[in-house]
Amino acid sequence: MYYISTIKSTLRVPPSRFSENLSDILLELARDSLEERIYDKIGFIVAVLEAGTVDEGHLIPGDAGAFYECDFKILSYIPERGEVIEGEVIELIDFGAFIRVSTIDALCHVSQMANDFFSYNSGQEILIGKQDSSLTVRRDDVVRGRIVVVGMQRNAIRVGVTMRQNGLGKMEWIQKWKEEQLAKA
Repeated sequence: MYYISTIKSTLRVPPSRFSENLSDILLELARDSLEERIYDKIGFIVAVLEAGTVDEGHLIPGDAGAFYECDFKILSYIPERGEVIEGEVIELIDFGAFIRVSTIDALCHVSQMANDFFSYNSGQEILIGKQDSSLTVRRDDVVRGRIVVVGMQRNAIRVGVTMRQNGLGKMEWIQKWKEEQLAKA
């Protein structure tokens, strides 16, 4: 899920930039130091949107820079169990597919692709269903899945997805399932 929230951070402004607009400098420094980083309760910071209230600067003896505490509005992403996602297959390996979901890559293990056993054909770079050979997964396919596992560490977010449920999988599979449901009705 995406969240917009406000965080407080203290940033050092070097003396060479004292003549510039303080809000602009702090916004630039916040983007450099906060974006594309993972924090425990915030998740992956996608973007620092704006700088808010700036407190009075502080000096530390022996350091020529000034330190400012400021509020920043941020956009962050935290994957949540049960969340339905859509993404593009970016890599295939013998045990599954990596799917680009927003700012992270999720793994869909071959056992979680569909009610079939998939094998990897490295020559064609494709995962093929054993029982139903029309079930294939290739690079650049758009798929829909449900997040079943989330592991967040300081330097990585690991996400596992399933596509075995009705209404999940490759867009062609979903369309076929919808057509079957309409035919039954």
